[in-house]
Amino acid sequence: MRKSSFPPVVAADTRLLILGSLPGEASLQAGQYYAHPRNQFWRLMAAVTGSALPALDYPQRLAALQAHGVGLWDVVADAQRRGSLDADIREARYNPLLALLAELPALRAVAFNGKTAGRAQAQLAGCGVELLVLPSSSPALTTAFDKKLEEWQRLVRYIS
Repeated sequence: MRKSSFPPVVAADTRLLILGSLPGEASLQAGQYYAHPRNQFWRLMAAVTGSALPALDYPQRLAALQAHGVGLWDVVADAQRRGSLDADIREARYNPLLALLAELPALRAVAFNGKTAGRAQAQLAGCGVELLVLPSSSPALTTAFDKKLEEWQRLVRYIS
């Protein structure tokens, strides 16, 4: 089955863009980034931003991220994939990342949520912003939350 990413969540004052790979089944069904209840994205970003993101409804979560200068998107525009695992992505068509970056004058960093998304780092080399590959927030990566958070804390300096 062919699956597609969501539109980017960005504003002119986005300073940090977080790129995932491609939304999983729970996210696609909900029409929301990081909707799987065991995905740690919202907990990680709550710790980074100091906001109670998990307690907010989805539109408020997005607004809170944007208030901190954080945007979201995915590396893959659409692909064939059975289930939610990145390892099962086939026939991927990629989002125009450089075009988006050109529309974000305040951008200071791009963070890749996991190694699969991080493979897009090469296409952004020399774009003039810092590139960071973070441990995936996905429950498929069984690393302890505290270990993931140590890496995700690197984002603090890019948010307000």
